[in-house]
Amino acid sequence: MAEVGQIFSDSGVIVIGHYAGLTVAEMSDFRNRMREAGGGVRVVKNRLAKIALEGKPCEGMADLLKGQTVLAYSEDPVTAAKVVEKYAKDNKKFIVVGGAMGNEILDQNGVKAVSDMPSREELLSSIVGMLMSPAGNIVSAITAPAANLAAIAQTLEEREEA
Repeated sequence: MAEVGQIFSDSGVIVIGHYAGLTVAEMSDFRNRMREAGGGVRVVKNRLAKIALEGKPCEGMADLLKGQTVLAYSEDPVTAAKVVEKYAKDNKKFIVVGGAMGNEILDQNGVKAVSDMPSREELLSSIVGMLMSPAGNIVSAITAPAANLAAIAQTLEEREEA
């Protein structure tokens, strides 16, 4: 019970899905995808999950806990949503119900919107790209006059020979 409460407290995003009809192999595949991405999966009785939710920022998502539910979570605010959305596209038996990001309760569309956001790694790589592009522009600007001078000299030489 304390472990489930910690999931609700510490996770950047929690996604709730219905998994009725999934085989053991399909559920194992889902768990492996989440683990590889840095997230986790937990099947908890709804009654126990509701008790663990009491007093947590995402307490409002207790209404989503109906039927055979599974919790997918990650510290990164988008990882779990990305993996769940991709898995739901690959396996029609898995249905995204909603979730929470901090104290913001998400419906199906909210989870989809979060999954479309760039991950931490994607943001870092784009920042590095933006930082490196001015350096490349500076190198081009410095070397361009030399290239222009060489072209002018070659043109003048060709005119003198003609």
